[in-house]
Order: sequence, then structure tokens, then C-alpha cells
Amino acid sequence: MTLKLTPYITVEGRAKEAIEFYVQAIGAEVLSVATYGEMPNMPSTFTDELKSLVAHAKLKIGESELMISDAPGGSPIENGKRVTICITTNSVDKSKCIFEALRQDGQVNIPFQEEVFSAGFGDVTDKFGVTFQVYTEIEN
Repeated sequence: MTLKLTPYITVEGRAKEAIEFYVQAIGAEVLSVATYGEMPNMPSTFTDELKSLVAHAKLKIGESELMISDAPGGSPIENGKRVTICITTNSVDKSKCIFEALRQDGQVNIPFQEEVFSAGFGDVTDKFGVTFQVYTEIEN
């Protein structure tokens, strides 16, 4: 079974710029990019500009990965949320179990559910104030 930790950076409307910067500065390879416009159930109030923001991107840098996204709606990022930790498994059940364990005495930011970019995803801040994104990556 796969279990890995990946830094996840959230920026305010500049994810595409950050991706290009990391490609140029440290030789990152872009593995995937999804915009908010590609996500189902986005609010009808999302403008074309907001729809073009990055909802989720994955870069490969050497033997490591980096995930990056724009803050939803271009909103300001709360303290402690600019860099989070993404926990990746290849099992929805394992991801859900980890999510449920981390949420004990913590706070659910995004409920665990299937997303366009993940078979099972959730965002939770644990009781120590550390934010984790639990991500399921199933290889085809």
C-alpha cells in the first residue's frame, strides 16, 4: 500500500505563476493541473477569472512531489494554511480512516468525498493546529 507525505502550497491567485517559477528555478516537471472551472458543482457566482484559478496541481521535483493550488475564490489565506501536508494513499478506505483519525478533536475544513482529482479527498486541521489534506491516488 502507498502512504506518502507531500508539501502542499496554497497561494492567492498566483498558482500558475508559481508553477512556472518552480519549473524554471528548480526544474520542476508539471504532472497535472486542474482549474476550478473544471470542478463539478462550482458556485454560479464564480467568474471566468475565478474559474481559471488552479484548484489542484502536482509537480515532480527530483524524487519528490509538490502540490499547489490557488485559494478558492482567490480569498485570503488564513495563518497556518499557506503550507499544509498532503497525505496520499492508494486506497479510499485507508484515506478515509486517516481522515477520521485526524479529525478527532480537530476541525473538518472540507469533508471527505470523491473529487475530480481524487477518488477520496478531505481537508482537516488536527487538534494541534496542523492542516492535512488527505488524498487518494488510484493508478489505472
